This record gives sequence, structure tokens and C-alpha cells, in this order.
Amino acid sequence: MRIFVQIASYRDPQLIPTIKDMIGNAKLPENLRIGIARQFHPEDKFDDLTEYKNDNRFRVLNIPHEESTGVCWARNQVQQLYENEEYTLQIDSHMRFEKNWDETLINMIKELQEKGYKKPLLTGYVSSFDPENEPEGRVTEPWRMAFDRFTPEGVVFFLPEVIPGWKELTEPIPSRFYSAHFCFTLGEFSKEVQHDPEYYFHGEEISVGVRAYTHGYDLFHPHKVIIWHEYTRKGRTKQWDDDKEWYLKNNSSHSKNRKILGIDGETFDGDLGKYGFGTERTLKDYEKYAGVMFSKRSVQQYTIDKKYPPNPYDYNNDEEWEKSFLQIFKHCIDLPLNKVPENDYEFFVVAFHNKSDETLFRQDADVNEITRIKNDSDGYGKIWREFNTQEKPSYWVVWPFSKSKGWCERITGNL
Repeated sequence: MRIFVQIASYRDPQLIPTIKDMIGNAKLPENLRIGIARQFHPEDKFDDLTEYKNDNRFRVLNIPHEESTGVCWARNQVQQLYENEEYTLQIDSHMRFEKNWDETLINMIKELQEKGYKKPLLTGYVSSFDPENEPEGRVTEPWRMAFDRFTPEGVVFFLPEVIPGWKELTEPIPSRFYSAHFCFTLGEFSKEVQHDPEYYFHGEEISVGVRAYTHGYDLFHPHKVIIWHEYTRKGRTKQWDDDKEWYLKNNSSHSKNRKILGIDGETFDGDLGKYGFGTERTLKDYEKYAGVMFSKRSVQQYTIDKKYPPNPYDYNNDEEWEKSFLQIFKHCIDLPLNKVPENDYEFFVVAFHNKSDETLFRQDADVNEITRIKNDSDGYGKIWREFNTQEKPSYWVVWPFSKSKGWCERITGNL
């Protein structure tokens, strides 16, 4: 059974090691069909695919890096290379593979189909590896994706964590969410749920996950480690490093994502065409399944508790269901450390305000937290806050108080 492998690579020194490891560990490497959007710089050399020039398994798009408009665009370019293979694997260009990974993934799909899932989809933030410490640096525990928060822009943010009790599991576990760096499913997914090239980066995964669900795909996490991913981006140039106007694409992507999912009640005017929802299920069906409500940026306790979907629906009507949601705002303030140069702060006022300048929430940073903040190594102190609110905050305030200078500069940031 043929597998269409999708790889979007941007100036990545790990591209060729990824290809070699993937082919070398496949049970049937002759059945692989490898589509690559190689976004390259002519001086890099490390991602030169000349050795595969005459290998008919490869379908390579050589794209000068300055023509790239982002990862979603690149993933969409690769999907146009699909030629009706039975299965598809979408990965990043910095991965490693377990022995016979292809056979293992196909068997998982077939077993799920035998259980009644017509279109199973295996996905997740897979376990990490370290290219500089191979194979000792590979995490040996399988991971799942857990809800973390809605970002200020309206994107659902997830975090990876070890699957509880994974050693006793014999089959994949249900998932609420989709990961773009690992997706294995039926080949037709490459046509049915293509990445929207107008998206840039953030919003990609929640939108594709919802669209996949509405097209009838059931999402699962593998219950054992099959593939590894390198998360640090160390030594890799990203598209936003080269594109000085990346933020414009990112802002546009956020706006479209809010409108498509109905974040804060926004609506999309126009025809989404093939980048819209499917007809097997609705957006509300997904919200009931996953326990998230996009219009109010809210989530059910069942989801926060990381219990497996589908979330139970034991309400008499949708009004009762809507009342079951919690509106939790969770945010990390990135505080420029050059704004807080003193060494004798007593406390920081840390508050969130609405558009009318009213305080929605305040939790000050004490001396211990200030010490941690000022010792952050990347030049930005991280201040995490989480609270319940019926109203989306408009901006944050950090207002330091020093023993020697009293009230210092009031620092603010829009949300």
C-alpha cells in the first residue's frame, strides 16, 4: 500500500537526515512517494537533493526561499503532488523514525477501521529527539495534546504531555486536536482537507483539525512512539527570519481564523471553497465533541481535566450546554528586561484591563517572582496569569515599585 509523504522544508539542515532515516526504517520503502516543497537558499547546500534526482519516488518542488509565503502555503503546494496513494503521512523536515514505522501506522489505521471508524486519522505532538545526541536523546514515552488556552488572537493553544498509563495501552487514544508535524491517514485527506495557503502559521492546526472532523475524520493519538520530532529550531532559519513583512501575513491569518471559527462572534463573508467545513459534521458537532466553544473562547471542565473525548452531552438543550463552559483567560506577558533595570523592586503591579480601562484582574508579582522574571536568559521575563472572565481583556499593565525610586515606568501591552 503506497504512502504519499508530505514534507514542507524551509532551509533545513535536517531535511536529508530525515529522508534517509525515513527510508532506512521503512518496512517497504519502495511504496513511499515523497512530495517535498524545498524552500532553499542557493548558498546553503545542506538540503541539496541531487542524489534523489533520478529516484521516481520523489516529487520535488524547488522553491527559492524568497518566493515562500509561509508553511501553510508550502504544505498546500506539496498536497498538489498527491496521485491517489492509499495513505498519506504529513511531517516536518526534522524527524526520526522507528523501525517498520510504515507497517505500524497502516496496521493502526486498519484496526481502527475494523472498530467502525471509517476515516481514522493519527496525529499529535510526537515525542522529541535531539540531533546532537542520537539516539540517546530520544524520548521513549508517547505524547498527547492537551488544551492549554485561547491566545489573545483567538487561537487554541495546546501543550504536549506523556500519555497516562501508556504502557498498558493496546490501541490509539482519542484526540481533540490535530498536529501538522505528524498526521497519518487515508490518502484522500490530501485532497479533502488541504491546508489553506492564506494561513501563515498560528491557527493552522486548530482550523485543520476542525475541518477534518467535519469531513468525517476521527482523530487519534498513537499509543506508542513511532516517530520523533525536533522542537528547538536550533540552527534552522525560519521563513519569518527572512521575510520582513511576515507579521502582516500572520495578522491576516489570525483574522481569517477568527472569522472562520466564529471567535468572539466574528463571521466570514465569502466562499471558503475547498478550505471550508465538510458536510459529515458541523462546527457545533466539533465543539460538543471537544468541549470548546469558539464564540466565547470557553472550555468545559471535562476538557481541562484532560479526559478523553467525546465530551459527554447530558444536557436538555443547547442553552444548558452553553452554561457548562468556563471562560478562562490565560496569558504570558513577555516583559522586556531592559524596562526593569532596578535591583530593589518590592513588587510589580500585574493587571489586565478592558477597553474602558477598568481592571478585570490583578495579581501582583512579589520579590520571589520578580527574581525569577529578571533571571530569564532571553531578554524577556515571562509573567503568566490565568483567571476567569466574561470579557476579553484589552491590554495588560506591569507597574514596578522600587524601594529607592518608588513608582517606576508603567509598562503596557495590547492584547
